[in-house]
This record gives sequence, structure tokens and C-alpha cells, in this order.
Amino acid sequence: MKDYMNILQKSAIFSGAAPEEISSMLGCMGAYTKSYPKSSYIYTPGDKVSHVGLVLEGTISIVGDDYWGNRNIISRLGPGKLFGEVFACLENTPIPLSVMADTDSTIMFLEISKIVTTCSNSCAHHTMIIRNLLKSIAVSNLNLTEKIEHISKRTTREKLLSYLLSRSRETGQRSFTIPFDRQALADYLSVDRSAMSTELGKLKKEGIIDFNRNHFTLLRRD
Repeated sequence: MKDYMNILQKSAIFSGAAPEEISSMLGCMGAYTKSYPKSSYIYTPGDKVSHVGLVLEGTISIVGDDYWGNRNIISRLGPGKLFGEVFACLENTPIPLSVMADTDSTIMFLEISKIVTTCSNSCAHHTMIIRNLLKSIAVSNLNLTEKIEHISKRTTREKLLSYLLSRSRETGQRSFTIPFDRQALADYLSVDRSAMSTELGKLKKEGIIDFNRNHFTLLRRD
């Protein structure tokens, strides 16, 4: 099996743990890995989630599709990021969303019941893992609140600027790379791709932003 220790150490759930401690905890949590080819589904609506997922390789998206096939990207996650923790904590509640592999991906699954219940070995770091999991859930809720703020704006222009400003604040830089191509960005902001591309062109022409593919620079505030 490939050594993913570097990714595990950087993940939120194992924050503060040494490699040997992580290795011990993986056994306590019933950890196992599974690979998914590009465009395959990890979870589909109606599935019941009993494990927290941790991306080891690749990129995945959490998406919602409506009755007419319109796609809404909730979030896009890369190596070291967790997913499914909220629904795993809800035990037998079917999920309303899909989780799909944007690229060939490898996922580690951790059994939620073994995370939130102290193991028989009295693992010294179990409390730390529970605390880290709670922080991860809080971050997920914060990110969702931020997305709601973006899409609640009235115009495509306002949605774009809201999102780009948040990315700038997150990175601490005026120049940054976003994790979306044009279609994915339109799906994330719940706007028409053509209208969004037109608005991006206007913002660039007006000297408010500059961009090359998915790399953006904020030039001045609007």
C-alpha cells in the first residue's frame, strides 16, 4: 500500500498527531482505502453514510442535482480534506447529495462509530481526534454559510466578486488560483455559464480583475 502519511499528518482530523500515533489510531478507527476512477460516484442520494471520507489522492466534488438535471457544486475537495462527517454523525439519515470523483481518486474511510466512541485500548489520542472532528464539522458549516452568502447576491457580477473576494481573503493574496474551471464555477455559484463568462470579460475590461484560466488577480475594489 502507498504511504500517505504526509497527507494524513496535514489532514484536519489527525492535526497534532505524530506518524506513529496516526498509525496506531488508524487501526482503532477501522480505516480502509478504496480507489475510484474519474467521474465515478462515491455516494449517491439516498445512501446512508457510516464512515468519514478522507481524500488521499485526486479531487472530488460534493454536488446536488435537481429534477431537471441542473447541477449545483457544494464544494470541491483535494488531498487531506474530509467529507461526509456531518452525515456520518446523523447515522441512518439518507444523504440528499452526491459525492463524485472529478479525477482518479483514492479515499480513506474511517468508521464514525469508532471515532466518537472511546476504544477498548483506551487510545490516549482519542479525545484529540473527536475534538478535531468537531472542528472539521464547524469548518464545513462555515464554508456552507460562505457559499450561501455568495449565491444570495442578486446578480452574476455580485456573486463573482463575492466569491473572488473571499478567495483573496482566504489566501491573503490579491492573486490566487481557484479550484474550478468555468463550468464548475458557474455550477458552484448557480449561474449560467455564458452569462458568467460575459460578466468576467466585463470585469476584466473595466480593470477590476485580471485572470488566466483559473488564476485570478484583484486589481481594485468595485
